[in-house]
Amino acid sequence: MPDVEDLLRREAPRVLAALVRRYGRFDACEDAVQEALVAAALQWRDRGVPESPGGWLFTVAARRLTDTVRSEQARRRREEHVAAEPPAPLPPDEDDTLTLLILCCHPALSPASQVALTLRAVGGLTTAQIAHAFLVPEATMAQRISRAKQSIRAAGASFELPPEPERAERMRVVLHVLYLIFNEGYTATSGADLQRPDLTAEAIRLTRDVHRLLPDDGEVAGLLALMLLTDARRVARAGPRGELIPLADQDRSLWNRAAIAEGTALVTDALSRAPLGPYQLQAAIAAVHAEAQRAEDTDWPQIAKLYELLAATWPSPVVTLNQAVAVAMVDGPRAGLAMLEALDDDDRMTEHHRLGAVRAHLLEMAGDTDAARAGYRAAARRTASVPEQRYLEGRAARLAG
Repeated sequence: MPDVEDLLRREAPRVLAALVRRYGRFDACEDAVQEALVAAALQWRDRGVPESPGGWLFTVAARRLTDTVRSEQARRRREEHVAAEPPAPLPPDEDDTLTLLILCCHPALSPASQVALTLRAVGGLTTAQIAHAFLVPEATMAQRISRAKQSIRAAGASFELPPEPERAERMRVVLHVLYLIFNEGYTATSGADLQRPDLTAEAIRLTRDVHRLLPDDGEVAGLLALMLLTDARRVARAGPRGELIPLADQDRSLWNRAAIAEGTALVTDALSRAPLGPYQLQAAIAAVHAEAQRAEDTDWPQIAKLYELLAATWPSPVVTLNQAVAVAMVDGPRAGLAMLEALDDDDRMTEHHRLGAVRAHLLEMAGDTDAARAGYRAAARRTASVPEQRYLEGRAARLAG
């Protein structure tokens, strides 16, 4: 018997897209699909998966939606007419995943709402699962998703692919949302767990879907490659008690070589034929790390050059932060510390623990143990991630000894 939860997640966006195409009203359709998913989860485990899982979900969701429309006395005549029609069969071959993703990443929504709605409408996660992943009460997440659907409706968004060049900009947002989901899973911003593998797996699954639909898009391939190459290190970056193990200290025999091979092939192909983009460059950097059998074999000059290109073309404080580490490995810690000075007046980074942690690391490399110890402790106070706090406090304690 197939894994019911995995099957439901795969079928959910297809069923939702078919409903929205037929009935409009994204918010009501999304609620109906969620009810159908709950019904399936309860029934399929006992009665078995039906021959056409998508058709079953579509029929149940359409009936729930019809019941909802019929119960609303003040609805327009068009909706009453639609409610009287029997549900049409689920289209066999249509795949509206991309259209659905673009709708969930509508510019009227905040990034947090885009992430939540994407995970629920396209990822098939329940509100409770999303709330658990982001460590917020279920009621809070339910309100966020409800407001997101209301905002989409108020914006008059239609269920269709936008024209160029708007489509390119909307796709940029879609990829950024998938990137945010992956990053939150790979390094949780708060809580007791270092990683949330359910989120990284969902980000990879959704990005695979986009790559299947847009196989010639170099940035989609680059993002998928970046996720695979980064996630390949997941098992090695946490100890038996969930403690953080930095890249230099990881047991590289634990790295997922199949994921590394797939990611390397994807980014190599994309770089050879597609316009250069930031996800491709980040994937190329991850591939260079993956090639090194030992930390001391890392080709830091090549990584520094790639970061230089990334910073020149798509500058950001996070890129500068990572570039400083690469420069320090090539030209010495003082050169890296000099680069960090550019971030001291950047409001996006001054209170972020990563700036303090990187500076402390470079100070330690430079032999300034007192300043490094103080820096690690200050960085530990700024992060809400318990494993990161413990790691930084451990670095400070080691220097005190």
